[in-house]
Amino acid sequence: MSRQRRNRFRSLDGILLLDKPPGLSSNQALQRVRRLFEAEKAGHTGSLDPLATGLLPVCFGEATKIAGGLLGARKAYDTVARLGVVTDTDDAEGQPLRERPVPALDLATIDAALRALTGRIRQRPPVYSALKRGGEPLYAKARRGEFIEVEPREVDVHAFELQSAADLLDGGEPLLRLHVECGSGTYVRSLVRDLGEALGCGAHVAELRRLWVDPFRDPRLWTPGDLEALAARGRHCLDACLLPVEAGMASWPQLAVSPAQAARLSHGQRVEGSFATRGPVAIIDQDGRALGLGEVDAAGCLRPQRLFSWACSQPPARA
Repeated sequence: MSRQRRNRFRSLDGILLLDKPPGLSSNQALQRVRRLFEAEKAGHTGSLDPLATGLLPVCFGEATKIAGGLLGARKAYDTVARLGVVTDTDDAEGQPLRERPVPALDLATIDAALRALTGRIRQRPPVYSALKRGGEPLYAKARRGEFIEVEPREVDVHAFELQSAADLLDGGEPLLRLHVECGSGTYVRSLVRDLGEALGCGAHVAELRRLWVDPFRDPRLWTPGDLEALAARGRHCLDACLLPVEAGMASWPQLAVSPAQAARLSHGQRVEGSFATRGPVAIIDQDGRALGLGEVDAAGCLRPQRLFSWACSQPPARA
């Protein structure tokens, strides 16, 4: 007699701030967490390399509708750069391509190189990245040995700062400990690679940890071990780790609508008016509950974009 399937996946809405361990891809970490929560639908907001650790927001259920907005949020990292060695992946998981001696460096030289890589800059993403060409990730092409030319693109680096050069300056390992704050599409691996070239010796990422992602500036993170321990105590303990969907919408301007306006939006109808805010907005009802995302056009009319399921159960709007 076959054993009945243990996992019964359920409808679940909320956001988990996962502390991703090293050695797992973001998708592997996501699937591990999804099985623990027995969630029907889940997605993450912004990949972390297997080497990297730290904040990986996981969206369950209706929260996946705001994941795209979180992908473009400002992020912060601590990283360790190893000077003198360039790898094919720009991090410690790759194969060394070339080694060069590390020149005598001082703090002024390092700080000048960091400043040159701060602000609105043009950056060439790593060949081993999840960027797609022809519907296929670049890393898949690179692993087959295909030649890939990656075009530079503009990114925002809000901060690229030296935390410590003690290892290097004291005659020890050629390491620089760095802090990065950046916008969407920025690769820390590329920053470290370009820093190494500016210093004349090459470099790659030896360690990387994501500290925060807007709007989660002071996150309470949960490791897989934490979650497994809570799951053993019961589903209610596990669910207590989740943040409400509204917690992920703090970066959007909020726009409150009346019940009649909410009903129109729920049926895909725009709301005429003179809304002062322009562009993307978080739509809330008069009780402060999030209804979804919308956009106010140049004429001041509110149009629905991605509404949550509970916002689509409104009674029909009267003409």
